[in-house]
Amino acid sequence: MAATPTHTEQIPLADTALLRLLQLASPTLPVGAYAYSQGLEYAVEAGWVRDQTSASDWIRGVLGNVLAWTDLPALARLHAAWSAGDAMVAARWNARLHALRETAELRAEDHHLGSALARLLHDLGVAAAGDWLEARPACFATLFALAATEWSIALRATLLGYAWAWAENQVAAAIKLIPLGQAAGQRMLSGLLPALSDAADTALSVEDQAVGRSMPGLVLASTRHARMYSRLFRS
Repeated sequence: MAATPTHTEQIPLADTALLRLLQLASPTLPVGAYAYSQGLEYAVEAGWVRDQTSASDWIRGVLGNVLAWTDLPALARLHAAWSAGDAMVAARWNARLHALRETAELRAEDHHLGSALARLLHDLGVAAAGDWLEARPACFATLFALAATEWSIALRATLLGYAWAWAENQVAAAIKLIPLGQAAGQRMLSGLLPALSDAADTALSVEDQAVGRSMPGLVLASTRHARMYSRLFRS
C-alpha cells in the first residue's frame, strides 16, 4: 500500500505551486487584511457606494485605475527581482511602491500587511523573509512576490492571485458595510473576473516610468476615513 505524502516535495511541482498560491490568496492568511477597506467604508458612509452595482463599480474602478498601474506592475518587477536573487532591486521597488501610497492610512496598511507576511514566511522557513522582519516599510507586494518565487509560482498566476485576494477582501468589506448577502458577493466576484484578467494584462504592459497612477476618489475616501468617528475598518 502506497504511503501518503507528508511533505510538499513529494507532491507534483505544478500542484504545489497552485496550492501555495491558494494559500497566499486565502482570506485566512493571518496578515489581518480583513481589518482594512481601503476607503470603501467612507465611500459607503458618503453614499457613493450603496448597493451591489455601485460597489462593483467602485471595486472595478480601483482595480483598473490603481492596482493595474501600481501594485501589479510593481509586483511583476518584484517577482523578477526575487527570481534573480537581487535583493537590492527588490528593495528599490519596495521603496517606490511605498512612496506611491498617497495617504497615511494606506501606507500604514501596506506596512502592517507586509510585516505580518514577513513574520509568517520566516516562520514557514523562507530565509530571505528574515531581512524584512524589522524593515520599514515592508510592502505586502514585496513579501508576496518573495513567497511566489520561493514556491515557484509563475508570474501571471502571482498577479492574478494577488488581485483576487484584494478583490475578495473588498467584496467582503462591501458585504458587511452596505450590507449585502453572500450570494450578492459571489455575483460581484464573478462579474470581476474579466477585470482581473485585464488588470494582469495591463500590469505586464506598463513601462517602468509609468508605474503608479492616482485615483482622486480613493485618496479622498482614505483621507476622510481617517477622521470618521465610528468605523469598522482601519482604512
